[in-house]
Amino acid sequence: MAIDYSTDRGRIRLLIPDTDEDNLLLIDPQIDAFLSMEGSVKLAAAAALDVIASSEVLVSKVIRTQDLQTDGAKVAAELRARAAGLRQQVDDGVGDDTVGFDVVDFDRWAGYARYEP
Repeated sequence: MAIDYSTDRGRIRLLIPDTDEDNLLLIDPQIDAFLSMEGSVKLAAAAALDVIASSEVLVSKVIRTQDLQTDGAKVAAELRARAAGLRQQVDDGVGDDTVGFDVVDFDRWAGYARYEP
């Protein structure tokens, strides 16, 4: 199944990046849950990065063998920095769906309506 980058789910995958279709880090219902909880693509991506960072620390830790070294804490720090950057973009109003306006119905007679609790 190809990732559809024109959808919110696909955009979140692109931002985190979770684009290797054969080895996805998160399943679609998890991505959808982040979007439901956070309400925007960038905030959902930031939450996903935080969860991936936590997982990285728990799984990878710091491992040293003869010719291999991994440092889950450093990877997690980079992921969290990326998440913080996405949140800052939202706070600054840069390219996210949380910025904008709503169109509401206007009732020119609403001021004359009688209020009855």
